[in-house]
Amino acid sequence: MSLPLDVVVMMGQTMAKVVPITIALAVVFAVLSHFWACNPGGPWWRKRELVTDLLYWFFVPVFSRVFRIGLLVVLTGLIFNIHDADGLIAFYDNGHGPLSELPLWIQALLFVVASDFMLYWLHRMFHRGGFWKYHAIHHSSEHLEWISAARFHPVNLFIGTIMVDVVLLMAGISPNVMLWVGPFTTFHSAFVHANLNWTLGPFKYVLASPVFHRWHHTSLEEGGNTNFAGTFPIWDILFGTFRMPENKLPASYGVDDQPVPAEIGGQLAYPFRQ
Repeated sequence: MSLPLDVVVMMGQTMAKVVPITIALAVVFAVLSHFWACNPGGPWWRKRELVTDLLYWFFVPVFSRVFRIGLLVVLTGLIFNIHDADGLIAFYDNGHGPLSELPLWIQALLFVVASDFMLYWLHRMFHRGGFWKYHAIHHSSEHLEWISAARFHPVNLFIGTIMVDVVLLMAGISPNVMLWVGPFTTFHSAFVHANLNWTLGPFKYVLASPVFHRWHHTSLEEGGNTNFAGTFPIWDILFGTFRMPENKLPASYGVDDQPVPAEIGGQLAYPFRQ
């Protein structure tokens, strides 16, 4: 099978997984936000820039999978001198080295914790200097909903997510952990962007909640430079960036600097025009 055809098949497989997941999430968060909305307003399917977010929602999984596999192939050839397909499959099938000897559930836990720690610092990096223009795309949504979770510029996605996955897989963790980690991260990412007034009560220090992350999407004055953790707020607590005001909910979202285009084409070009 040729490489272009391989990519097409991979895209088809990815879409076959994304579509039913999208339908399930759409129904779940439509019901939950009807009863426990953080910010009153119309349902998620009436949000501004819905088409833009839907395009990201279906584009990001394909982009991530193609470039994750591509980067693994290139780096494995450079570092481990493995170039043929059978060798790559054998090398990555069940992981390699000491980490692959651990039970799969421990590998999955290690993957989630280690990746979240690295993503915390990368997230802080993307809020500074020349990196912000790429991350501003994610923060440009003024009507924050679960479908906004995938709004990432490819540069942000590549450095801030794909490279982290590749580093941990090359360290020896089995790719099979993605069968566990993938559904969790997809749901939790949509969950923290959902229009819900949930703080998770005493567990707000354990797991990121919708209110926790919605504070991160507010203006800098309100808290937009806090709550960088994607999954575990402990990183924000340890490094002084935790914010969860009592008896108060975030009300407005978006970027403080110049407006970001509403359509996906303009957003992809936006960082290169700054």
